[in-house]
Amino acid sequence: MIVGTAGHIDHGKTSLVKALTGVDADRLKEEKARGITIDLGYAYSDLGDGRQLGFVDVPGHERFVHNMLAGATGIDAALLVVSAAEGIKPQTVEHLQILDLLGLDRGLVALTKCDLVNDDELLDRMAEVETLLSTTSLRGAEIVPVSAVTGQGVQELKEKLLVLGESGKGAAGFARLAVDRCFVLSGAGVVVTGTVHAGEIRVDDRLLLTPSGIEARVRSLHAQNRPAEIGRAGERCALNLAGPRLSKDAIRRGDWVVSPELHAPTDRIDVRLSLLASEAQALKHWSPVHVHLGSAHVMGRVALLEGERLQPGDSGLAQIVLDEKVGALAGDRVILRDPSAIRTMAGATTIDPFGPPRNRRAERRLLELAALVEPDADVLPQLLRLDSGFVDLARFGLSRNLRPAEVEKLLEAASGARLEGFGFLAETLDAAKKDIVETLKTFHETKPDAPGLQAERLRVTLKRRWPAPVFKALLDQAIRAKAVTVDGAFLRLPGHSLKLGSRDEALWQKILADMTRDRFKPPRVRDFAETYDAPEADTRRLLQRLAKLGRIVEVAPDHYFLRPVVAEMIGIANDFGREFTAAEFRDKLDNGRKVAIQILEFFDRHGITIRRGDLRRAVPQKIGQYGPPPTP
Repeated sequence: MIVGTAGHIDHGKTSLVKALTGVDADRLKEEKARGITIDLGYAYSDLGDGRQLGFVDVPGHERFVHNMLAGATGIDAALLVVSAAEGIKPQTVEHLQILDLLGLDRGLVALTKCDLVNDDELLDRMAEVETLLSTTSLRGAEIVPVSAVTGQGVQELKEKLLVLGESGKGAAGFARLAVDRCFVLSGAGVVVTGTVHAGEIRVDDRLLLTPSGIEARVRSLHAQNRPAEIGRAGERCALNLAGPRLSKDAIRRGDWVVSPELHAPTDRIDVRLSLLASEAQALKHWSPVHVHLGSAHVMGRVALLEGERLQPGDSGLAQIVLDEKVGALAGDRVILRDPSAIRTMAGATTIDPFGPPRNRRAERRLLELAALVEPDADVLPQLLRLDSGFVDLARFGLSRNLRPAEVEKLLEAASGARLEGFGFLAETLDAAKKDIVETLKTFHETKPDAPGLQAERLRVTLKRRWPAPVFKALLDQAIRAKAVTVDGAFLRLPGHSLKLGSRDEALWQKILADMTRDRFKPPRVRDFAETYDAPEADTRRLLQRLAKLGRIVEVAPDHYFLRPVVAEMIGIANDFGREFTAAEFRDKLDNGRKVAIQILEFFDRHGITIRRGDLRRAVPQKIGQYGPPPTP
């Protein structure tokens, strides 16, 4: 378990930690010289049964609250320190507000310097502290009078700390450690320290730094100040890291060391935000703030989602738009301070770490956020019943640090089904398939002479407009079920076929015979019109229609080739196996230089060939673009 101290400057936090552990947590030369804690300090106490109680000693001076916040977000329990001689002071209140905003409900109060007051004064101080705690998450916390000088109450305090229990953090998710220190150790290299927020970290694990994405391997580790093979959620760990791009300068406080699956930096975080009742005025939309998340400290703005102002003491949905990317997951606590970093203003709980840049205030999005507030076991049934109709399972699992097997269990419990990475209810899948079929049926009835709908046109015509990747998954399912047929670039129902009128069909059969006979040099539109005494405009319209069906290809203006012949010509270009000239290609087709050049220019435009001066080279990956070439 990790215990964090909190309280006003010079109320004896560091002295108390030393009395509990025997370790002086002030490690900096300046701290020793000035007699105050400036940065985070760490100490450990052996519980006698193989477990270690870790302490994070935080600064009490108002100028160093940002350092206090870097340590406070990783603790399991709080030790609020109040001097019996001085009583409640400004940083006592602010630190307690921070603990409350972080949702810490496990903790004790150490009433220090009790050797400097009499019994009546001690009772008065205890009553003051009880009143202060009464409206916070630490209400009812035990108050223990102690003296680091005489030793009074120190053993009692330690015993009561042990009773608070183990860390409540689970090890089921992927590994995640918030970096609060980085240094170089002689003979070892780069070392980072921090609290493991989730999962387990093992020696030889290959991890990533977020947000930078730098790779790192764990050479060795210490957990709770002891050499170990595994660091678990709720433990403070020191990781000796190695990597090709790794250096001390590449790592900073606020980074995360994570399993590769969790590397997803973000700069838009949707939250439930609570403004302190002590604030003198309402929080306005788009207010600039200092944002503290994990051990990170960045600037950002608050985009309110349910109005233009949030009144003191109220809470509401908001999106925090950050100036730089950070690592964040659902459930992470966020602390906001005013633009001058003088006071703590508000706290927030992350609902969705990947907030959308557009339509963030839309009713549909607000309903989604209302569902995402729910615990893991309850959220999917609600999400699947929203108008969106689906859940991106990978994004859902990532945002809540759930392994794929856990997501599958939750989906099954919600009576959902997986389709290509998306989750749906069975009735939603049935309705989507029916919508696709009925939309095509209606189109065929209104335009019987059209071949069908192209995919994007079908997507935007459906009753429910699915995002493109989701629509593709639904369409693929309908195609596999043979409810929809793919005909070239068009989608149609299996029973539908384009039927030409008797006059057009007769003309097409004549043209088809000519195009088959002179396959590498077919006549042009005007030639067909003149040969068969047909209006040129009608002939052109017929061939354009057949091109849309994918039966023929317009290689040059008004010059069409049968689709299988285009595939055959691509095969001929590939058969050279080297760069070739237009003359060589012409000789293979025996169709004249002009037509050969037109064909090659068509190939160039479509990336089938690459031209370099007078030479061309076929691109093998394009050989099947118009179907397989005929086998020799």
